[in-house]
Amino acid sequence: MDLVDRLEELERRVTALENTRPDGGEPNLPWAVARLRREFDDAGARNGGVLLAGALHLPTGEQLNWQAQFATDAVVGDVWTIEAANCLAALADPVRLRLLQEIVNGRRTAADLAAIEELGTSAEIYQHLRQLAAVGWLQTAGRGRFEVPEARLVPLLATLASAQR
Repeated sequence: MDLVDRLEELERRVTALENTRPDGGEPNLPWAVARLRREFDDAGARNGGVLLAGALHLPTGEQLNWQAQFATDAVVGDVWTIEAANCLAALADPVRLRLLQEIVNGRRTAADLAAIEELGTSAEIYQHLRQLAAVGWLQTAGRGRFEVPEARLVPLLATLASAQR
């Protein structure tokens, strides 16, 4: 092999190395997308999927690590229901969003929430809390305390993040 051939081979190899990500993912793809694509391919989910994940340190000091994967066929096909519409509609009210925010931030009792004047009367607050609980955004944690279930917190935050423009 002459010098020109060796230099061309070396340039080809350098270019290939520059276009290879250290984690083995495809160039120009975010690492999570590259990994998710491989996992869905390995699982035989030919249409890919959606990953929701979070590693959270909440203002209350609680820590949460949560992840769920959904194949595209399952999400695109079966979840467009009246239940899904009701679940999303529960988030459409600014008072309910504020209640969820306050609960995530540590105000967990109806009395704590009623102390925030702009949220309305105790009766109105209880009505909102019931609506949020009915669709799974809240659960009771005993003694008049409310919490966002762990399995709903990351999806809630992802929903709110996706609403940002």
